[in-house]
Amino acid sequence: MNASATGQLPVVVIGAGPVGLAAAAHLVERGLEPLVLEAGPSAGTAVRDWAHVRLFSPWEEVIDPAAEKLLAAVGWMRPDGATYPSGGEWAEQYLQPLAGVLGDKIRYGATVTGVARAGRDRIVDAGRDEQPFTVHIELAGGREERIAARAVIDASGTWSIPGPMGADGLPALGERAAANRISYRVPDLRDPGVRARYAGKRTAVIGSGASAFTALAYLADLAKEEPGTRMAWVLRRGIGANTFGGGEADQLPARGALGLRAKAAVDDGHASAVTGFRTQAVERDGDRLVLVAEDGRRLDPVDEVIVLTGFRPDLSFLSEVRLGLDERLQAPTALAPLIDPNVHSCGTVYPHGVNELAHPEQDVYLVGMKSYGRAPTFLAMTGYEQVRSIAAAIAGDRDAAERVELTLPESGVCGGAGLYDDPDVAQVGEGGGCCGAPATLQIGVGVPAASSGGC
Repeated sequence: MNASATGQLPVVVIGAGPVGLAAAAHLVERGLEPLVLEAGPSAGTAVRDWAHVRLFSPWEEVIDPAAEKLLAAVGWMRPDGATYPSGGEWAEQYLQPLAGVLGDKIRYGATVTGVARAGRDRIVDAGRDEQPFTVHIELAGGREERIAARAVIDASGTWSIPGPMGADGLPALGERAAANRISYRVPDLRDPGVRARYAGKRTAVIGSGASAFTALAYLADLAKEEPGTRMAWVLRRGIGANTFGGGEADQLPARGALGLRAKAAVDDGHASAVTGFRTQAVERDGDRLVLVAEDGRRLDPVDEVIVLTGFRPDLSFLSEVRLGLDERLQAPTALAPLIDPNVHSCGTVYPHGVNELAHPEQDVYLVGMKSYGRAPTFLAMTGYEQVRSIAAAIAGDRDAAERVELTLPESGVCGGAGLYDDPDVAQVGEGGGCCGAPATLQIGVGVPAASSGGC
């Protein structure tokens, strides 16, 4: 197929989440044809799984500018920019209307099973860049289909692969066998069945990030209403000055409030912290579970375990394209040094675009949470800037692609999700930051600023 014919093909976007739909909006704005492939039945399928959790960022920071233009054309009204949406509100009030505007540019129930260059496996060099991509999908009933594409933007996220309990990155011995007592999601205690699962029980919460904080806060509230509800908070590291985040000094008030709520769960005796515990095995003790650490320590029996140790990208369907990924984070090689959690605790991730997201395989991009690989600190606005830059590059506007049209507050990059309902969340702290004095990072010359915050 010649270059002119390839240019008439759609740009395939994998995933109809916030960043995937934003990618489609930017492609439409550039006069390009997107085709969004969504494995689930609706827009924001993964977001709907945590519908009960509130974002750290207000509405004004989680709406993509190009998407808003499409929505405004059909009379959509932006929600109050200063309020904080839940995952469910984000999906229903923004993602679903945006998907409606995009219409038949989205296909639901389409699971991508492979991406390759047409007629070329990954070892073949000859004529590779001139070939279009072929995207393999599986539909309902096991039907298969092949789609030709000029470029592929993978915004499928990491939600489908949660990190395991085992400290070595693999499932602990006995973890799979105990699957009926283990959850890898923040529980929705508004659901009577879920509430009954944890009420009056002892639960081990494994993890040290925002999701673990949220689970601790939820369960602490449950403990106030249901006697006997207790938690063992299992941390692989010790507790230090920054364990609970920035607290009242955090520039993202919702995040600071969440850390304070988690700390209160421990201080009030609802949760006991177990530090330096690296889980190696899960054993049965009658109907209960016992966690065993690498050093031989054994946790007192628990009824349930909630594992919140992060997420990982699914790279299985990209095995025939040439990706340049960091060996630790599984993020694009040029992006990885900017987001490495061993170096950047919060506040030093710069806005970035097509240059940092490029791979040896031309015109294939990982964006959104998936671009961060195993790193946890992702922002919705960062993803929107990624796809703006990539759409410009695909359209041939290299100048726009290489500009960075985003300004971030320095402490605004500790991504995550907050509590579902907290009326005092906006009252926590003013100014300050979890990483020292507040500052603004602006990259580029003469570019417009866009506010950003953690999500």
